[in-house]
Amino acid sequence: MNKKGVGYSTIFYGTGYGNGFPDESRAIAKIEESGIVKIYVEVSDVGSGGESVMWQIASQALNINKDLVKIINTSTNLMMDSGTAAASRQTYNTGNAVLSACKKLRYNINKVIDKNQKIETVLELKLLLQIMLEKNIAILEEGYFKANTSKINEDGQGNPYWPYTFCAQRVTVNVDTETGKIDILEIVAVNDGGKIINPTLAEGQVEGGCSMGIGYAIMEEVNLDKGKIKNSNFSNYIIPTSMDMPNIKTYFIEETESTGPYGAKEIGEPVMIPTASAILNAIYDAINIRFYELPVTCEKVLLELKKKK
Repeated sequence: MNKKGVGYSTIFYGTGYGNGFPDESRAIAKIEESGIVKIYVEVSDVGSGGESVMWQIASQALNINKDLVKIINTSTNLMMDSGTAAASRQTYNTGNAVLSACKKLRYNINKVIDKNQKIETVLELKLLLQIMLEKNIAILEEGYFKANTSKINEDGQGNPYWPYTFCAQRVTVNVDTETGKIDILEIVAVNDGGKIINPTLAEGQVEGGCSMGIGYAIMEEVNLDKGKIKNSNFSNYIIPTSMDMPNIKTYFIEETESTGPYGAKEIGEPVMIPTASAILNAIYDAINIRFYELPVTCEKVLLELKKKK
């Protein structure tokens, strides 16, 4: 017998390392003789789209044709430390550093041309560079950003994170009471990640996060035998595939974060956190059984159903 259930979950999640840990990012913006602006920034793009986001921030701040902007992020001997691609910090922290550098460089450019004039061609930029050099105007600027957090004191007070991202999800599941199989039918994900700089990348982050949450909730189980992992490869450690993914409806509530680059804040890790708990709530709604151990496998479902008889 198939039983359908619906579950909800809400979360909030802090940006960056937090709790007063030094969380700094740096960037350099420089007009090159070739007629492009290079942004030297240690943004490690591990699939999250960080490089594209920095490119967009830089192009906007410089008011320049995006084809004239190049992100240099592959050689640490060319740039300063910007921190890790972790803690959902790149868009907010490193984006602020890029924004700072580019705003300073644009301020210098405005000494030569009108502040509203967009730079469209390589030739324009080369001529601009020549004039700036003749007038001794800086063609290189550095940007720096440090997250504003503090440790929690003995009374539990402090500023451990800033800013926070808020997410809510509704999950619909189908539970087969004869086999114990759980199918995820639909996920509705609503996210406040501030101003979304790249909607396509952000939607991809949500879908990837939901996939990880599904695996966490009903599939991914580490089997240990005397400290040794028994299922150490993907033939027996099961993760979601495209065939396991439901229809995902993604919505963004774009509440502008005043301290973020163009109002943006984090979106990476928060989107995966509500999924598992929403799935468990949906399972409870379907078969009136509360599970407290993950993943909820077919065997666990059948065992609990048997106890109810």
